[in-house]
This record gives sequence, structure tokens and C-alpha cells, in this order.
Amino acid sequence: MRGEIFDLEEERLRSEIRRHGARRVLLQLPEGLKPQGLRLASIIEDAGATAIISGDPCYGACDIAISEAKELNADLIIHYGHSKMLSDVDVPVVYFEAYARIPIGEAVRRSLGLLKRWSRIGLATTIQHIKSLNEARRILSSEGKTVYVGGASHMLHPGQVLGCDYANAKAISPDVEAFLFIGGGRFHPLGLALATMKPVVAADPFTGRAYRLDDDARRLLGRRWAEIEEAGRAETIGVIVGLKPGQRRLGEALRVRDELARMGKSAHILAMREITPESLENFTCFGAFVNTACPRVSLDADSAFPRPVLTLREAYVMLGKLRWEDLLRNGII
Repeated sequence: MRGEIFDLEEERLRSEIRRHGARRVLLQLPEGLKPQGLRLASIIEDAGATAIISGDPCYGACDIAISEAKELNADLIIHYGHSKMLSDVDVPVVYFEAYARIPIGEAVRRSLGLLKRWSRIGLATTIQHIKSLNEARRILSSEGKTVYVGGASHMLHPGQVLGCDYANAKAISPDVEAFLFIGGGRFHPLGLALATMKPVVAADPFTGRAYRLDDDARRLLGRRWAEIEEAGRAETIGVIVGLKPGQRRLGEALRVRDELARMGKSAHILAMREITPESLENFTCFGAFVNTACPRVSLDADSAFPRPVLTLREAYVMLGKLRWEDLLRNGII
């Protein structure tokens, strides 16, 4: 079961409920852990609090259900699957990182053939596998590799990356020839490739596979340039402000709106919590959009949107304030 793959820290959960004296708790889980909602809610109830399971999607540590907790009069949020990103929030939040219990050795060893041509390797992973980085370093070092682990971000563990934050990897990018990402799925390793513009090999402990992301990154970059060109021909542009706590960048949205107006565009602000193809479909008055919330929304769903949805940096390329070549050299995230 999924709950056995990840450490849900059940005893700590009981302890945190009692330590906070919580009476009503909002339990927030990423999609992969939602099947454990009933089990975790029962633990919360046994510890003396009423548990409410959030049924909405949860995409990351930027997506804390603060307003929902306030509407429900919850006095504590239990958030699984991510490390702390936000501070000074209105409702106390306790984070459970849900470290993976699955071994990484097989997948890392399978990556060695794909890494053969490079000697200086950067390591990156999500919070779930952060405790396994030393094992990965030992395996790579035993094959004669020089291994780098970035620790530039004060918010992240050394080597940790988020879907929107690759500061640790970017800090060591000038020193490495390629990156090894440890974790499941293509979302984070593709982001790593786009943020560093270096070759990325992904080692997936859940499947035991290793694979490269080069082709995925090249295809996406080609589509992004086409989106920028198409957006440049639009006369009316919607500038999206995210309503999730960690994605709310109203100041940036107002600045880019004003820049678009100076370029002769008709630009207007849209406030949205969920930025989906369906939610933008009705805004036929806009020929393109600029997304100031999570940049991965634009990058990973680009082919599904009805019209171009540029990231903030791509918008400044369209405006002539940044060069596309600089993004290709330094990373588009």
C-alpha cells in the first residue's frame, strides 16, 4: 500500500495534535497520499480532535489551505508530502515530509551507464528521498564520479528541489557536467533540465528505471518559443494572479501589465486559484495570457491550453526586456 512506501509518522501525528491542543484539524494530502486520508483522520480523531480531510488538489508547499481552514474554523493544518515554504500564516501548519522507505540503489546503479560520459555529477531530489542522497553519492563516487550537492537555498535541504525552485541545483550547475535526479515521475527532472540547461538522468526508485530527459526538454523549449511568438501577435492579454498563498504575486502582475500597456497591448488582471485549460477556455476575449503564479503550470500544460500562457520570464522575452538566448543559457525556470 502507498502508506507503507512513505513514512507517515503516525506517532508524531498524535503528538502534534496533543501538543497544539487542537480541536479541529484540516488534513491536507497530495494526490498520491489521499487514499491514506481515512487512516490519518482516524489517528487525529483518536488524539482528541475533529478531522476534516481536504478533498481539493494539493500541488505543493505553496498550496497550503489557509483560507479553507479559516472558513472551517480549524485551529491546525496537517500538511503531508512537502517541506515548509511559507511563514507568518494565519493558521498553524505542521508539515510531515512523508519520506520514502523504498531503496534507491537499483535505480541509481542503472543510471551509471547513462552517466558514463560525464565525471562531475550534481545530485538532486525531492524531500521524499533526501535521506538517501548520501547513498547515491557513495554509489557514484565508487565509480570515480565527483559528486556535487547544492545547498544554496535557506528554505530547502541540501540537494532538495521543488517544482518551481531549483536554487540548490542552479548553484552547482557551473561546476557539473550533468545531473542525476532521484525520484518518481518526469515532473521534477524535467524542471531540473529546464532550470539548469544541463543533461539530466532520472533514477526512479519506484520502478527501478533510469532514463534521460533530453528529448522532453528539447520538445518543450521548441513549443515555448512558438508560444512567445504567438503571444506577441495578441492584442489583448490576461495577466493571471495566483490566489494560492505561495503563488500570490500581485506586484509582479501589475508591473508586467503596465509593461504590456506601454507596448500597446490591452492588458487586464485575472485572479485565479486553479489555472487550467478549462478555466481559461471561457476567456475568449484574450488572445494570450501571462501567468505570474507557478511557472510550471504554463510549462507542463502548454499543449492543453487554448491560447498561449507565458511565464513571467517568457513575457519579458516577448517584451524585449530579456533575450531568449539568455534563458536558454541560464534556465527558463
